[in-house]
Amino acid sequence: MLVVEDDVTMAETIRDGLALQCFTVDLRHDGAAGLSAASGDAYDVIVLDIMLPRIDGREVCRQLRERNVRTPILMLSATSPEDVTGDVLALGADDFLGKPFSFPVLVARLRALSQE
Repeated sequence: MLVVEDDVTMAETIRDGLALQCFTVDLRHDGAAGLSAASGDAYDVIVLDIMLPRIDGREVCRQLRERNVRTPILMLSATSPEDVTGDVLALGADDFLGKPFSFPVLVARLRALSQE
């Protein structure tokens, strides 16, 4: 699984929690690094924050879909879900989760996406 999150503490918390659930997680902290990793490696799921340095998450999602990368994408944002959910789903994201989120909900959604 690839987690692209610029908040290092948040990214490491997600990684460590997912490791306890038997997920293997790669971290990237900006959109350009996330786009490169997601374009070059096979991941079961990509967790992608919207607000990222260098290239924002919306653009990363759009470019991945344009490159025919079909890996499921769960997008994260501190922005109100009503403000962004339709937008990110239209770009090709498979799911959206607002911050702060419940870790069990994140795990359940990632398990569902990884089995699609």
